[in-house]
Amino acid sequence: MSQRELVVLGTASQVPTAHRNHNGYVLRWGGEAILFDPGEGTQRQMIHAGVSATDLTRIAITHFHGDHSLGLAGVMQRINLDRVPHPIDAYYPASGQRYFDNLCDATAYHRTVELRSHPITEPGPLAAPGAPFRLTAARLDHPVEAFGYRIAEPDYRAILPGRLADLGLSGPLVGRLQREGAITWQGRTVRLAEVSTIRRGQSFAFVMDTRLCPAARELAADVDMLVIEATFRDAEADLAAEHGHLTAGQAARIAAEAGVRTLVLTHFSQRYRTLDAHLVEARREFAGDIVVATDLTRIPLPSRR
Repeated sequence: MSQRELVVLGTASQVPTAHRNHNGYVLRWGGEAILFDPGEGTQRQMIHAGVSATDLTRIAITHFHGDHSLGLAGVMQRINLDRVPHPIDAYYPASGQRYFDNLCDATAYHRTVELRSHPITEPGPLAAPGAPFRLTAARLDHPVEAFGYRIAEPDYRAILPGRLADLGLSGPLVGRLQREGAITWQGRTVRLAEVSTIRRGQSFAFVMDTRLCPAARELAADVDMLVIEATFRDAEADLAAEHGHLTAGQAARIAAEAGVRTLVLTHFSQRYRTLDAHLVEARREFAGDIVVATDLTRIPLPSRR
């Protein structure tokens, strides 16, 4: 199993089909597992996908339409039934607080797990206790308040083993060099920059129900993976705009303009029995890797640059 991957639980918008469950996505990031937009049936899809409730560390909801949030009730009860041994951080638009509260307390059950709520009032950085990444939100353009999410780890300095070998450095000397930035070795000063390089941290963006808007491009800027709605085909662009959605071509255009590496299209209208045309339309706009998501697939994050 990839240490960093997207697990697709469902890809349907508004109405599920025989082959597409309502939305649901789990991003595995080392010891983290973030559940995005748990639509109806998410708990069962987690079982099919091999995702345990105890895996989950965070829940992020873009907005409170049912296909993005009705599964929260079952997931919350399962988290508590299984006595998940760590706190769960939950992110959602503050304007939907009553929906969040109602879903978390939809029926009687015994609370065993600490739920740390992070209602979002403004775009910007979000508190992410213990996370190995930065989490930010940006306001999208939908008939109800909606936020997209971006995850990014800091750039880091990677040691080059070949350069260490050339200089005869090993063991405790390497640790000292990393701590101090420079050491004297065999009569010369060796600096950390000589034996290392800066590697870009990995990044991920999640953009659901929205019209074309600057925030979508902001979230997607230079990410390794963009998961984005493509509810309609380009022929229905007017319908997409009316209902606050994107077409496949528009989603791909965002990816191209933002410099995305891997584009994952999802959230498909039930009117489309097949999705071949979505891929064709997206390919006209975006030359990088494109995945048309299907339920219960696993998509690894691209390898580090």
